[in-house]
Amino acid sequence: MARDQSSYHMTILLATIFTHLLGVSITLLVLYWLLNLREGFAFTSDVKFKIFNLHPLLMILGFIMFSGEAIIIYKAIPATRRVLKLTHLIFHLIALGTGILGVYVVFKFHNELDIPHMYTLHSWIGLSTICLFGLQLLLGFVTFLFPGAETATRARLAPWHVLFGLVIFAMAIVTAETGITEKFVFLKLKQGQEALVVNFIGLLILLFGIFVGLVVALPLRRK
Repeated sequence: MARDQSSYHMTILLATIFTHLLGVSITLLVLYWLLNLREGFAFTSDVKFKIFNLHPLLMILGFIMFSGEAIIIYKAIPATRRVLKLTHLIFHLIALGTGILGVYVVFKFHNELDIPHMYTLHSWIGLSTICLFGLQLLLGFVTFLFPGAETATRARLAPWHVLFGLVIFAMAIVTAETGITEKFVFLKLKQGQEALVVNFIGLLILLFGIFVGLVVALPLRRK
């Protein structure tokens, strides 16, 4: 029994480590893409695509990475329940902040080039995801932190909180994949270094989403 328990905890540990490694790989590839193969990024610039490039930077490295880490935090670090809750909240607040900023910069980019807003499936899913994420965060805060519901109510709502959190995270992954595909088409990429980098970013984001879900699906068996 103890051997099985040890093996099970090792499975969770390996899945969590691999998820972190995927996050690091995505971060490095996105930075390499935007800094070396694109124009870089800036809030204000005469090169308007520098403004746009903040959008994938903030949405992938901010919104998706931090929300993914927030989801698996309960399996990632050994800490008290309260510390885990606060870390979970802080990571989600960072994710929401970078997500809102990411939406702002793409609207700014569209305004400066007189491009219509919200005309693609990517934008529809993306804005819906941000709104649902904010609502989930608010409901989770008042239910589980302050003022906090009764213990029995929290126990009933916790599985739904986890389920809807995973659904919203899946929507974020879908948004990223459609955005990367959209960018690939707009840039008319076919073969070459940038095409490979963009495709690998999309593939790693998909794997990151799968492994976040896997880590959550593995129940935590405490000693």
